[in-house]
Amino acid sequence: MTIKRLILSILTVAVILLAGASLLDSWKQPQIQSRLELYQTNLLLHAAELQPQTSEGAQFTSARNTLVGEKPFEAAIEQYQEARKLTQTNLEKAQQQLKELRSQPITTPTTPKSQSEIAPVTDTSRLRQQQVLQKSLNQLESFSGELDLRLGLLQVQQGQTDAAIKTWTNLSQRSPKELSLGETADVLTGLWSNPPRLLPNAQQLIQDNLDGWFRYRALLQLYQLGQREDAIATLQAEEQQLAQQALVKLASIVTIPSLAGLLGVGLLLLLLGQRLLKGKESLLAHNGDVAWSTPWSGEIVWQVFIVGFFLMGQILVPLAFSLLQIKPAGSNIRIQAFYVLGSYLVVAFGGLSVLYLSIKRFLPLPEGWFRFNLRGNWFWWGLGGYCVALPLVVVVSLINQKLWQGQGGSNPLLFLALEGRDQVALGIFFFTAAIAAPLFEEFLFRGFLLPSLTRYLPVSGAILLSSLLFAAAHLSLSEILPLTALGIVLGVVYTRSRNLLAPMLVHSLWNSGTLFSLFLLGTSSS
Repeated sequence: MTIKRLILSILTVAVILLAGASLLDSWKQPQIQSRLELYQTNLLLHAAELQPQTSEGAQFTSARNTLVGEKPFEAAIEQYQEARKLTQTNLEKAQQQLKELRSQPITTPTTPKSQSEIAPVTDTSRLRQQQVLQKSLNQLESFSGELDLRLGLLQVQQGQTDAAIKTWTNLSQRSPKELSLGETADVLTGLWSNPPRLLPNAQQLIQDNLDGWFRYRALLQLYQLGQREDAIATLQAEEQQLAQQALVKLASIVTIPSLAGLLGVGLLLLLLGQRLLKGKESLLAHNGDVAWSTPWSGEIVWQVFIVGFFLMGQILVPLAFSLLQIKPAGSNIRIQAFYVLGSYLVVAFGGLSVLYLSIKRFLPLPEGWFRFNLRGNWFWWGLGGYCVALPLVVVVSLINQKLWQGQGGSNPLLFLALEGRDQVALGIFFFTAAIAAPLFEEFLFRGFLLPSLTRYLPVSGAILLSSLLFAAAHLSLSEILPLTALGIVLGVVYTRSRNLLAPMLVHSLWNSGTLFSLFLLGTSSS
């Protein structure tokens, strides 16, 4: 073995350990999808409060019900009960894991452990695992309390006052650490007790711990009991404005992707039918078995990804930022946005530099490599690929949710974009996700990795393997299946169009649509 291969082997082991640790950590983190569903439910509840003008009548009601459903409050209760059940299951798992970890000896036992068990090697590693689990446990407990506050309000809306008071009482009794949530539960219990009790600081607690429709419903009860007619009128007028905005947001979030998804289903059926009828003459079979002429060996591919992508992204850039004492955690959203963009650009520059130096001696490259051509049908391949990706990834995501039960982590950028309210920060997030990421990732995964793999695998095998690596590189267990499905679509689009602009367009449209939905859902709670 040469010195170069020895170094690559050592780096590969280090990268696998770090990536494995990140994936295991993500297993304990919630998926963003569960949050998104609840945010969308909040929008539905707002929109359900919209009252038609006297001249609008039945047509308005029919149009509203098409978006929000015939029974939005019953559907919301089911959604929150399911979320509550899932959170409780994950909470019990985290408590059991923490209990097992604390009961284990400091040194590693001689009997091998299964992957589902925790086997700390040292005091330091065990302490770190305890901290991660405790943080996850605290988040789950807080989220469980938030769910109970909202579930009680939904129960009240459906006339289930006794059930609501029981929900809030249980929350108040079990959450001494979350004093604010417990106090808010006491406030809500007092508002709907018989006779009612108005507790001090009720309005402030409601505003601090409830948002969206739930805040509106609690404040309305508070103002009605206090006979504050002016406050009631102002609140109802504000709610009607929010309801109108919610209806527009729902139409944007639901209607546009749904239409594109239906178009994608039709296009997919058309392409598959043409493939069956025309065989190798079909559009889907075009370039389907044509490999690239690859002048380098697998060692170059190994070098580019271990040194240029994983080493830069997981070791060198984080280490450099740590030495420079750049710590965005706890900073305002703009600083975090600049940090995400800056770190991504540094990783991209480093990765592309390693790629260039690795293949420099093979220049000029054979025809077809890294092809950018503004002419041709790349735009239609990109647009069609996006439409087809929508229903495919949605189906895979639904299956994925059942498998992971709300855990498995998500890209932290999605949470920042969801919770962010700053326009500048959102613009930076958009540039990072919709422009920088498609350019770099498609150049590396579809432009370099996929064609390189065709030296050893058929085109279909290269598409699948490159898609799996693309998904794994995002370091979230719950995203592996959906991102693999997306990667397959990107790979098919690129191999058929032979133009990197096509998968870049698919990738950009996908990330743009995701960020747009996150922005609309995030603002629904303000």
